Amino acid sequence: MHLFIADLHLSPARPLLLDLFEQFLAGPARRAERLWILGDLFEYWAGDDDLDDPGNARICGALAGAARNGLDIAFLPGNRDFLCGPEFARAAGLTLLQEPQILACGEQRWLILHGDSLCTDDLDYQRFRTMVRDSAWQQEFLARPLAERRAIIGAVRNRSDAEKKQKAAAIMDVNGNAVEQALRAAGVTHLLHGHTHRPARHAFLLDDHAAQRWVLADWTDRACWLELDAAGPTALTAELSAAARPDPRYV
Repeated sequence: MHLFIADLHLSPARPLLLDLFEQFLAGPARRAERLWILGDLFEYWAGDDDLDDPGNARICGALAGAARNGLDIAFLPGNRDFLCGPEFARAAGLTLLQEPQILACGEQRWLILHGDSLCTDDLDYQRFRTMVRDSAWQQEFLARPLAERRAIIGAVRNRSDAEKKQKAAAIMDVNGNAVEQALRAAGVTHLLHGHTHRPARHAFLLDDHAAQRWVLADWTDRACWLELDAAGPTALTAELSAAARPDPRYV
């Protein structure tokens, strides 16, 4: 069984979520063949030289502990933590992957993404994404002092939050044509992603074939994950002190 999470946005400012993440790794995640983290595990990641930050060290320590106990962990960076690199991967005991990923599970093959690449109607964001994913830009940015990088990231986040209030909600969701093009390019009819914070199960036709798109839920005051086995996906959620139960937003 594969288990998927995304969009936790962990930071010391949200201590209950840090506690919940540790509980999740010690509980539900232990049953998984592989835990997939589809980006935005962190509120932000300024570079692997920020591993000494107490919050980052706690998160990486929890992941490394789960890995030592036998959990296979795969990490696809998101738009908040695309600067996670090899030192982070070693500290957390996980495998750092790049999208797209294709996962065969039973008779189904799934396209695995963070999801931001599908939001093609948001032209400003896509230009920004292209810039920051460029290796030369990243090399130049990571050469700056850590304090300066943190300040730049904070300013970008504040500007992004302000701009989101001015944008139509629709352009911050995935584009249907982009979804279809990604599926055709991968040669599959099943897609799983996060990023949009709009958990749902979408069924549609792709070139006269039945297709599915599952969107992972973000974490607010609860843990949310999706389990995938040969029988198909199941979305689950758990309150901070409650037992796991189906998430009605997927029904």
